[in-house]
Amino acid sequence: MAAYGLYTHIASNKTRSIVLLIGLFLLIYVIVFAGGIIMEVFLHQDRSVDYYLRAAWADLKFAFPWATIAALAWIVIAYFFNVSIIDAVTGAESVTRKEQPRLYNLLENLCISRGIPMPKLKILDTDALNAFASGLNPRQYSVTVTTGLLKGLNDEELEAVLGHELTHIRNGDVQMMVIAVIIAGVVGFAAEIFFRVFFNSRWSFGSGRSSSSSSSSSSSDGDRKGGGGAIIAILIAVALIVVAWALSLVVRFALSRSREFLADAGAVELTKNPDAMISALRKIENRGELEGATSAVMEMCIDNPREGFVDLFATHPSIDARIRALVKFAGGHDSGPVAHAEDQETDLSQVQDQTADDNALPQPDPAQQPQPRPSPWGPLKPAIPFGRRDN
Repeated sequence: MAAYGLYTHIASNKTRSIVLLIGLFLLIYVIVFAGGIIMEVFLHQDRSVDYYLRAAWADLKFAFPWATIAALAWIVIAYFFNVSIIDAVTGAESVTRKEQPRLYNLLENLCISRGIPMPKLKILDTDALNAFASGLNPRQYSVTVTTGLLKGLNDEELEAVLGHELTHIRNGDVQMMVIAVIIAGVVGFAAEIFFRVFFNSRWSFGSGRSSSSSSSSSSSDGDRKGGGGAIIAILIAVALIVVAWALSLVVRFALSRSREFLADAGAVELTKNPDAMISALRKIENRGELEGATSAVMEMCIDNPREGFVDLFATHPSIDARIRALVKFAGGHDSGPVAHAEDQETDLSQVQDQTADDNALPQPDPAQQPQPRPSPWGPLKPAIPFGRRDN
């Protein structure tokens, strides 16, 4: 069913996100199946490709409940410790109304106006302009803002950013993104383990084949046939692992991109000020890089300046695309990119350097300058003001 309003878009997006998360979870079983192929190849090196596939399918059926339990246990651990892990990675610290009255009052007013429980407020000491929401339940919900954002934005712009992060909490984006990161992490972790096992054991696999082939010409032919099936099976397993890993990244990034537009719209709904959201995005543009932050943390931020490959692996839509949506659907006005202070300082230094170079050039001697030729009518008299007679 097509979505026409903001709330139907949110509901439709949640449905698509749940479907994508289910697909992301299924990738875990693809990894298990690929691991079963690799295990069967190393246990039985003289079988056909069909045998390896059937054996791996049987291994998947056996490992299905254990893989599910392990993945769910990973999610449960992250459920209780994800906020502590994020704070440890970023260095964010909780603040009170007394420590940050301006920021605290803005966030509290937004929560009161919509009846939203007040999340924890945290500050990240960095010159970068960024913010993000985290937490998987009301007791964990928090909004983290950088000190650079506090200095660079006025109250209306800061309120718009806080509304953006509150919308992520209201829409359940925070939980969805954390779970997506966890599942993608399971897929990536399993893929790395299988690749390490495979590459660390490839020489023993080859030596086994060479020793068996040296026994006799007939056994050599059988080994080459079996070895060929094993190589094809290994290639299939590697291809499945690579595809599963790539799809996990694409799904994870697609979840993040689709939610930024709705969070911008939710901020406008909360503040009734699209121009403030547009102005905030312009100031944040290309200034949100958090040094030392992992890609998982950057995906939760209001802007992620780290670029993807042809936008396939970009976690956020471009600032221009988000502003175009706000102008088109919210009636906002865009004054264009903002000249950052560091850019202005760079331009000023370039002008000063150019002026210094010009002053360093040799100046012409006034005595050598050509003198004006005398007028044939004699020296000119000064001009007489209008209305005055010269006697």
